Formats: sequence, structure tokens, C-alpha cells
Amino acid sequence: MRVLALTRYARRGASSRLRFEQFVPGLAALGIDVTLAPLLDDNFLKRRYSGTRLNVFALASAYAARARRRFRREPWDVIWLEKEAFPWLPLPLERALTRRDVPFVVDFDDAWFHRYDLHPSWAVRALLGRKLDAVMRQAAVVCAGNEYIADRARRAGASRIELVPTVVDPSRYGSSAPRSAGAFTVGWIGTPLTAGYLDAIAPALHEIASARPLRLCAVGAAPFRLDGVEVATPAWSEEGEAGLIAAFDVGVMPLPDSPWERGKCGYKLIQYMASGKPVVASPVGVNTTLVREGENGFLATDPASWARALTVLRDDPALSASMGAAGRRLVAASYDLRSQLPRLAAIIRSASAGA
Repeated sequence: MRVLALTRYARRGASSRLRFEQFVPGLAALGIDVTLAPLLDDNFLKRRYSGTRLNVFALASAYAARARRRFRREPWDVIWLEKEAFPWLPLPLERALTRRDVPFVVDFDDAWFHRYDLHPSWAVRALLGRKLDAVMRQAAVVCAGNEYIADRARRAGASRIELVPTVVDPSRYGSSAPRSAGAFTVGWIGTPLTAGYLDAIAPALHEIASARPLRLCAVGAAPFRLDGVEVATPAWSEEGEAGLIAAFDVGVMPLPDSPWERGKCGYKLIQYMASGKPVVASPVGVNTTLVREGENGFLATDPASWARALTVLRDDPALSASMGAAGRRLVAASYDLRSQLPRLAAIIRSASAGA
């Protein structure tokens, strides 16, 4: 069986790597041959994260290359699509530049539709606000990373919706190391574009650090300062991320309660739990499913509750270890790559059979 995977990014993009690329070897072993065709290469994300102006000519070339690939009459059984084929192009152009003779499975791991329907520009809302609803309706299957996205697909009129969580390979994450004798380390992982979420917990971190040494390790963030707190911002790499998370004492995921954030799939929390770390997170979207209050972590709504939760975990290493172990069990039961692989293979095969 031949599948063309039209991902948005190459391997550096977390959504493309986790929702598509990490499954390719396992799908091949099950008789599904996947050809990856990213729209944007790793240099695109490097430039974006560094704040460098985007190369318009390179972007146009990427779109043209994808359009040429879609017009080729290669014998694909299924097209596996990440969100849409041509971001920011109106639906008529998307339809004109895509093949309509091959069934497709579309995957959403965030609420990308809100980039359009909640955009500050009325022109973007008018041209693109319902584009992804139409993509969902046309798909043989919509794979939704969480219930918030699945609900949007239902309202869009999708014919079939499958909840497919973001998963990890637990073998990449070792068992939790004993707590070091140094400063209590609060850990976060992300990109320079999302590091602003940490502002919400800055008052709590400052309060805790005023009593005892505290270290914040913000993997992937641009360098910044926080009064009274030792801040480290190591660069992210796929090879090094598990080792950096292993040095956390607790993993955090602060979020505002807004539409975009309700569509997130909690990948940070899953990584922390796979590493055997307790977690503290905002009660937003899928976080309320992943975090089982008092069992594998805490949910916190304001600086005071963030400070309380982090202080409890700092002062009770035994509780931290117990919560970390519970998190690892949850990942093994529900967010393990190996458990989702056969199900994903069945979804792809059914899309072809349904055609």
C-alpha cells in the first residue's frame, strides 16, 4: 500500500515529526509504504525561531513544488495530510492545486482553524475562516488530537472522526534520576515562539526563589532573565531533549485559557511523564485529561496555586517520585507509540478501502 504524507514541516517540526514521521518505520513493517513530502524544510523553522525575515522566494518555491507533486499521476492509495495542503491559500486554490481522485486522511494536532477564523483581519476571516471545515468534510477520515478538535470536525460535518492522541516512544526516555542536591529545577520545553507562556508563572517562581534556590530550565527558549531565579535556556535538539528533561525535578505547562490553547495536545506533559517527572499545568484543554490531580501532578490556575504546587513537590521528594511513576504508567497505557501504531494503520487502510 502506497501513502503520500503531505506534512507541513520536515523533522524539526514537532507536529510533523510526532504525528507522521515517527510512525513511518512501523507502518512500513505493516505493509504501508509512506513517502514523506514536507512543504517547509528545517531551514524555514530555524529562520522563524531566530526572528529572521522569511524568504518569500523560497516559500513560493516550496508551494510550487508541492503543487507539481500533487498533479503527478503516481499510484497513491491514500494521501495523509497535515491540516491542509497549502496554508493561507483560499479553498478554491487549495482544490485547484490538489488531487481529488485519491482519498485522504487529514490530521490536526492543534486548532489551526483558529489561525483563520479568529484572525484580526476581516479579509483573512472572510477568505479562510471556514476553509478547514471544508477540508474536514472532504476527508475520508479526520484524525483529531483531542476532543476540542474532534468537536470542531463534527460541527464541520466530517463523515468520520478518530481521536488520535500525540504519542511518544517511551524507550527514548530513561527512568527518572534521583533528585540532585542542587537547586530545585523547574523544567519547560518549547520554542522561542512559545516561551512567553512562562510569563504567567514568573511571580510564583520569584516567590519560591526568595526562600530557597530555584533553577528554571527552559529548553528551546531564547535567553532571558528572571529576578532571583537561575535561568538556563539550552538549545533544543532531538538527540538531547530526553537528557535535558531527565535533569528536571518537575515539568510545567502554563497556558492561558483561550481557543488556540484549548486545541493543544499536551505533548510537553507527555514527555515529562515519559521521563518519570511530576507535572504542574494550567487546567486548559487536554491538560485536564492528562493531569490527574494529586496522582501524577497538579493543576494550577493562578500564581498562588502555582507556588503551592511547586513548593509541595520541592519539599516532598517521595510524593514527587510517586507522581512521576504514575505519569510513566499513564504514558505506557495510553500514549505509547507502539499502542497507537496498529490503530493508525487500520485508519489508513480503511480510508483506502472506503474509496
